Amino acid sequence: MKRPHLILGLALLQALPLAAGSPDRAAGLEAVADLPLHQPSASRPLRDREDAELTRELQARVNAHAQWRGLAQARHLSVGLVDFRDPSVPRYAAVNGDTMMYAASLPKIAILLAAFQAFEDGQLRQSAEVEGDLSAMIQRSDNQAATRMVDRLGLPTIARTLTAPAVRLYDAATGGGLWVGRAYAQDHPVLPDPLKGLLHAATAYQVCRFYYLLANGKLVSPERSAEMLSLLSGTALSHKFVYHLKDTSSLDHVYRKSGTWQNWHANSVLVWQNDGRRYILTGLVEDAGGEQILRDLLPAAEEVLASSAPSRRAGALPMAPLP
Repeated sequence: MKRPHLILGLALLQALPLAAGSPDRAAGLEAVADLPLHQPSASRPLRDREDAELTRELQARVNAHAQWRGLAQARHLSVGLVDFRDPSVPRYAAVNGDTMMYAASLPKIAILLAAFQAFEDGQLRQSAEVEGDLSAMIQRSDNQAATRMVDRLGLPTIARTLTAPAVRLYDAATGGGLWVGRAYAQDHPVLPDPLKGLLHAATAYQVCRFYYLLANGKLVSPERSAEMLSLLSGTALSHKFVYHLKDTSSLDHVYRKSGTWQNWHANSVLVWQNDGRRYILTGLVEDAGGEQILRDLLPAAEEVLASSAPSRRAGALPMAPLP
């Protein structure tokens, strides 16, 4: 396997309006209130929403921190940001957003998606045992549960889900993306990603898209998206981004997945608070101090959004003052 670098991916989904109605509750899992949304703007590719002003602000914030600046210059740091306070005109910005990196346990969200696609297609039964493994895999990042899910689905099924035209969360033409090429255990079959030979990989852009599509009910179906959000809500962990969020947010409306292995640290979060903090932040870091980098990235990202232009436009909700 080639040596992964550091990526920090950041997507911020600001102040999305409430949906007109809530989806029905799916059997066995409680649907999350107000999500998923049904925004026509979500049908337009996220990449087409790139905003020059927001990109300058994001780049300036990264450059202001000497360590982050060096990591970004070495392509060991990637940040992606989506400002969605005005849902009809979301804005995307990135620093090294298409750099694919090793992402530890964060790509377990790809296993989650493949499982729900298999439920929908009738290829996997949504039993209590399977739901229990999905919950353990997401909430506690349990490797044994993830391995059982990979064994049930098979690596080719996961790859087909990620590369399907309707989803394309892995796209070789734009740097790759989310990839699961081995169960989370040794002595299992491998299916390395086609570009870099990574087994558990992500790009900032594609992790941003995962949450962007999920929040808009575009993954599998609105009902299945609601079920996946239910599994991603709350957490048994309190590190990385959650270190700050646990003191200022209701974790019932924080949707996240993280991962760590040696010097590689990864995190992703969709924050959905009534105080105006509604965003997605994803980070992948290759650095001995990656845990602290991710902790510091979240308040920095909130500062970028709090000072950004959409809060001054009609119809856009402002960020709450930082605690």
